[in-house]
Amino acid sequence: MIIVTTNDVPGHSITNVFGEVFGLTVRSRHIGSNIGASFKALAGGELKGITQLLHETRDEALSRLAAEANSKGANAVVAFRFETNDYGDGGGVEVCAYGTAVTIS
Repeated sequence: MIIVTTNDVPGHSITNVFGEVFGLTVRSRHIGSNIGASFKALAGGELKGITQLLHETRDEALSRLAAEANSKGANAVVAFRFETNDYGDGGGVEVCAYGTAVTIS
């Protein structure tokens, strides 16, 4: 599955457009991560647990995007983007990967 942020794939032609696809996931930190992040925020520096959470969440959303595009018969996604939001007061994060599923040749 080719996934690009551009509206086309250089060297290829879009032969079919299936429409918008997305991959969504919502994750929350565990209690230990929340406590550790609170202490780290006081001292400054990278919040490694949260960085790892966001990395894993992004990968999961991207994987779900590719699976949805594949299920529609697409072999590529163009105009790909991420959207991230806080979820509730519990330190959760929502990540949505979206784009347009297409067939390229």
